[in-house]
Amino acid sequence: MTRALLAMGLLLAAAPAAAQSAPNIMKPKQAAARAVAATNRAVEANSTLPADAPAQQARAPRPQASTRAQAATRATATDSASGSAAVSNASSARARGVSLERETFDYARSGRRDPFVSLMTTGELRPLISDLRLSGVTYGTNGRGSVAVLRDLNTKDQYRVKVGQSLGRMRVAAITPRAVVFTIEEFGYSRQETLPLLDSNKERKQ
Repeated sequence: MTRALLAMGLLLAAAPAAAQSAPNIMKPKQAAARAVAATNRAVEANSTLPADAPAQQARAPRPQASTRAQAATRATATDSASGSAAVSNASSARARGVSLERETFDYARSGRRDPFVSLMTTGELRPLISDLRLSGVTYGTNGRGSVAVLRDLNTKDQYRVKVGQSLGRMRVAAITPRAVVFTIEEFGYSRQETLPLLDSNKERKQ
């Protein structure tokens, strides 16, 4: 009987020790969760952007689009203002009775060389005075209305000229009963040459 009681006492004493020494299977899982939480905290601490930064960037407006829209609006407003100003100026000009005309220039030669004609383009113009022969003169009263008949010895062309008329690079300066006076302009200089009326009887005798 005493032995049985001792055995039961030993069993009762060993039971709490066995219960305390049983392994806890939740410890590895808890340790892993703590490690993951520590890693997440370290990553968040080293990151320069907060967790909601991507969402804030997505919600932020785009400045380029707004700038382009504002520039287009300003350009449209400027064009509208320019067009309105042009229409207003034209209307005011018509209201004042102002007429717009193109200005033209005219040069009266009156025996002088035309300064607007390039010297490079004034080449040899036919006929020359050496090519002409005075065939006849119709002399008017006081020299007015006189007509000289000239013949080109090379081309056999005939010219009827009056005072002031141009022929080639020559201008008829005067017509007398027996001659024609030409003013010749060459390379910016002018000179006078006289073409006499030859006697046909003398030519026949020669």
